Amino acid sequence: MTSTADPQETPAAPAAKRDRTHYLYIAVIGAVLLGVAVGFIWPDFAKELKPVGTGFVNLIKMMISPIIFCTIVLGVGSVRKAAKVGKVGGLALAYFVAMSVVALAIGLVVGNILHPGSGMDLTESVKGAGHDAADEADKGLVDFALGVIPKTLVSAFTEGEVLQTLLVALLVGFALQAMGRTGEPVLRGVEHIQKLVFRVLGMIMWAAPVGAFGAMAAVIGETGADALKALATIMIGFYVTCALFIVIVLGTLVRMVAGVNLFKLLKYLGREFLLILSTSSSESALPRLIAKMEHLGVSRPVVGITVPTGYSFNLDGTMIYLTMASLFIADAMDQPLGIGEQISLLLFMMIASKGAAGVSGSGIAVLASGLQSHKPALVDGVGLIIGVDRFMSEARALTNFAGNAVATLLIGTWTKEVDKERVAAVLAGDLPFDERTLVDDGHGPAAEQTGGLVPERRSEGGKEPAKV
Repeated sequence: MTSTADPQETPAAPAAKRDRTHYLYIAVIGAVLLGVAVGFIWPDFAKELKPVGTGFVNLIKMMISPIIFCTIVLGVGSVRKAAKVGKVGGLALAYFVAMSVVALAIGLVVGNILHPGSGMDLTESVKGAGHDAADEADKGLVDFALGVIPKTLVSAFTEGEVLQTLLVALLVGFALQAMGRTGEPVLRGVEHIQKLVFRVLGMIMWAAPVGAFGAMAAVIGETGADALKALATIMIGFYVTCALFIVIVLGTLVRMVAGVNLFKLLKYLGREFLLILSTSSSESALPRLIAKMEHLGVSRPVVGITVPTGYSFNLDGTMIYLTMASLFIADAMDQPLGIGEQISLLLFMMIASKGAAGVSGSGIAVLASGLQSHKPALVDGVGLIIGVDRFMSEARALTNFAGNAVATLLIGTWTKEVDKERVAAVLAGDLPFDERTLVDDGHGPAAEQTGGLVPERRSEGGKEPAKV
């Protein structure tokens, strides 16, 4: 225990630690800018740096399954009624479907206004790329459903399948819930493992500048300035559409339902957005989103179910991308789609995108497979967009991430599993997130500012100490 004689010494250490992580993300920004410069000046060398960025993303991905498992087991195993978990899951899926339709509609309107593909030329060399991409997404809904079931209890962790991990964690959580008091030692063990896993993630994050440099340099080196200029219309239109969706649709929802200012929430998640922007992968920020939403004041069951499920089913950015890319290709090939054709094609893609969840480059794969199944004549045009797909994937990832953060807060509000006083305190900066441990274990800056007591978080309709 710390004596009362040294209150001035306690806050000093965490402040220095927070400064170190602050410098880390300044280094990430510098690495991104350096990567862009290297990509333009030495494109051939920049292409060789791709494994550097891929390696960093893979390091993050290897932590996703254990973090999801620990979060869901602790969340489900600690609640008294299994019905609450089902309520959260059902509400989340209904919301995901509704938002997918909204995102499709917005992309449809903007795409028909801009006509981004007009004036493009289709060369013979481009035609084969679309068919290759379609072959990568031959996974049907039945295969997808069966793929949720892992081959063994531990294969979900070794293969890195998010939905498989989700299923195993739910089963283990319900089993511990049924065991009652006899399952409490197991829950405490899982809680210790979670702290260890998050600490490992914190160590990996120090490699972020290197990974950001390699990823950005490779993208610029492969794409080049000419492709960016040629496809600037659809890129700018897509980015603007995603921004409008986040600010208008998500901003209005989170203000009306949760009473939260969207820009404060986005500022709170600023480091995660920077990580996604530098790696073009929303998965790189998934573990931190889980930690930050729990720190924000959303209960464990809601975070544990909504975030992993949302990464497979709440793909707002992907929906907008599929809409605008389809219209772009149709215009470029001088085969414009009627409104009826557009709606039926995009509803088909909305369903197909769920089957390709978690697949690397799934946006372009779903686009190609959807066109091949619905209007094969347009598949040849997919190659037109592949050149800048990586830049568009950044906007997809950022939009998907923002959508899942907002969804978690909304689902928590609807199920009364959010401590609103804590949300206000965290977004105001009064309870800073502990960048050292990534968990609220009573020893971070938040605890130190409240005398070692972490503010209470609402759960099971009452109050209990907030732990992760």
